Amino acid sequence: MGNQPLIVLSEDSQRTSGKDAQSMNIQAGKAVAESVRTTLGPKGMDKMLVDSTGNVVVTNDGVTLLTEMDIDHPAADMIVEVAETQEDEVGDGTTSAVVVAGELLKRAEELLEQDIHATTLAQGYRQAAAEATKALEDVAIDVDEDDTEILRQIAATAMTGKGAENARDLLSELVVDAVRTVADEDGIDDENIAVEKVVGGAIENSELVEGVLISKDRVSENMPYFVEDANVAIVDGALEVKETEIDAEVNVTDPDQLQQFIEQEEAQLKEMVDQLVDVGADAVFVDKGIDDMAQHYLAQEGILAVRRVKNSDAKRIARATGATPVSNLDDITEDHLGFAGSVAQKEIAGDDHIFIEDVEDAKAVTLILRGGTEHVIDEVDRAIEDSIGVVRTTIEDGKVLAGGGAPEVGLSLALRDFADSVGGREQLAVEAFADALEVIPRTLAENAGLDPIDSLVELRSAHDGGDTAAGLDAYTGDTIDMEGEGVYEPLRIKTQALESATEAAVMLLRIDDVIAAGDLAVSDDDDDEEMPGGPGGGMGGMGGMGGGMGGMM
Repeated sequence: MGNQPLIVLSEDSQRTSGKDAQSMNIQAGKAVAESVRTTLGPKGMDKMLVDSTGNVVVTNDGVTLLTEMDIDHPAADMIVEVAETQEDEVGDGTTSAVVVAGELLKRAEELLEQDIHATTLAQGYRQAAAEATKALEDVAIDVDEDDTEILRQIAATAMTGKGAENARDLLSELVVDAVRTVADEDGIDDENIAVEKVVGGAIENSELVEGVLISKDRVSENMPYFVEDANVAIVDGALEVKETEIDAEVNVTDPDQLQQFIEQEEAQLKEMVDQLVDVGADAVFVDKGIDDMAQHYLAQEGILAVRRVKNSDAKRIARATGATPVSNLDDITEDHLGFAGSVAQKEIAGDDHIFIEDVEDAKAVTLILRGGTEHVIDEVDRAIEDSIGVVRTTIEDGKVLAGGGAPEVGLSLALRDFADSVGGREQLAVEAFADALEVIPRTLAENAGLDPIDSLVELRSAHDGGDTAAGLDAYTGDTIDMEGEGVYEPLRIKTQALESATEAAVMLLRIDDVIAAGDLAVSDDDDDEEMPGGPGGGMGGMGGMGGGMGGMM
């Protein structure tokens, strides 16, 4: 009895242990990084994602690719989280973060094969990441909020390679104006910058509205198209007769009673409109519905009214005009009203929109994006979103770095010097970290059709000579001064990418046992199905989007 094995897991459970588990997780992480690697840089390629219903997404935005792909592997999901964190914190640099994480795992795999323990690697990686963060802060360039030229260059850098090059100068100027407009003492809230996508026209026709644009039209044709010097009211509710809180039935026995009932409802609606008229409202934005009779009374008074306004739009209207939403019209006063120089219904590409413009201190703006097709405008929208994120981050932090692979080459050289001061086997991990960082300039060269070895040698030589801003020009293949060319990235893009990539790599390296638990276990009706990434499974679980990742590369 004493020599019989104790069986804890069910016979259907899948378990991978030791080096097999480490190898499985490393391969998953490398596969995710490899899937987006070719999208990096100004010469990066696009990917087409096709779902089961035939919807198509064409993009080279890292976080969009990774979140849209049907990834079904626990280790791969952890690498996707790196991109999501990068997107939330900075708004750009998602592909770089994932590529660095994959390269850290690749370099670690080589050391694991030399019997370097995973905890030793983890310690060395953490030391290298901390030293790299300090080194980046030492070479960071101070930027003032009023330095609009550098802010535009930062916005343009974030758009490069994302389908918006033809109108990059215009769009970067619009982005900087938008971010600076909504900035206040509380910081910069991206929610106050709305992006309205309008299919039709060229990207160059895009414009910035210092105010709010909503995809609605006035509720009645008898209302004015345009109201000048408008007092704006926002109603958080409906302009309709209130229903009773309990179910009730009214029995009408003669026409006079019915007429009296109708007149009473009309009187309630007239009273609501009169309350708006009494405080001087010229334009009314209502959260819910507006009764037909209320529409009639509003039109008689020359009030422009819009119904079923989204909560996000109502917040921006309030921020732009200074209006305070009211839920009960009995409480409305002149103090609740906002002001706009003009409220008008205009047509863009065949669709009606309401423009709230000429506000005194526009703390909410709308960027109208134009494009020839829906797919084009969607990709430009993603580029704009990245640009808004990097400009916001730059204004908040006031620190930028030269781009074009310059920070990574400089860090790689600095970390090799630092490795000499690190004792024990951790030194090997620090050197591996330094080698891993060079994946960024190497990938930039590969995606531009250049020789990565020659490009890397030139970059190292320039940095050895003291040119800390030397980066790779993907268009000519030359090593140039990125600071002089105006290619900048926020400091936080690099620090956040290093931190999240290191943490994800370390977490995966420390896993030595993968056990199916709960709904990860193999189903009873499919004896041949393996746990995602388990024996025989590989990365097969990631193949749900248009033929799997293999069809994308």
